Amino acid sequence: MPLNITEFKGALIGDGARPNLFQVTINNPVSPIAIAKTPFMVKGAEIPAATLGEIQQFYQGRAVKYAGDRTYADWTVTIINDEDFLVRDAMERWNNAINGHRSNARDPAFALAGQYKTNATVTQLSKTGLPLRTYAFEGIYPKEISNITLDWGTNDTIEEFTVTFAYDLWEVGQGVLGQVTTALFN
Repeated sequence: MPLNITEFKGALIGDGARPNLFQVTINNPVSPIAIAKTPFMVKGAEIPAATLGEIQQFYQGRAVKYAGDRTYADWTVTIINDEDFLVRDAMERWNNAINGHRSNARDPAFALAGQYKTNATVTQLSKTGLPLRTYAFEGIYPKEISNITLDWGTNDTIEEFTVTFAYDLWEVGQGVLGQVTTALFN
């Protein structure tokens, strides 16, 4: 196939999606005060992977492969920390409600999975700010909250930390310049 730059430019819709145009929402069931601030503080996220397991059946020394069960890798976001620690505090409270540092027990108000698990979304935005595609996570909870490194020799950065979430599944909604239609993967 010969090089044809005109065809390439025509195939690259909207000049390509930009990795810096996204927004994350996380519904924190333990500390909802941080929900409105979280989309502004999440500076890094991932569009989730889609992974199908594999089942191998052998026949006379040859492996025959079949599709297995779907698995979901953990989802990690990077969060900017400001001086009110609002988002970090909300994540710590949520994590602690699931298993207390001192008590090694769950907060009775969050005893059931439906009380501590919630939902979150990561939305890819167009260059005009309209949603192109949204990934909705179900059954999400903070599995790990990273450390924040403190250093007397560092004065030209803002603190940040990561939160790694476990979740049950994700679904995708597709949008065409803001007109969202849903395509669910079962």
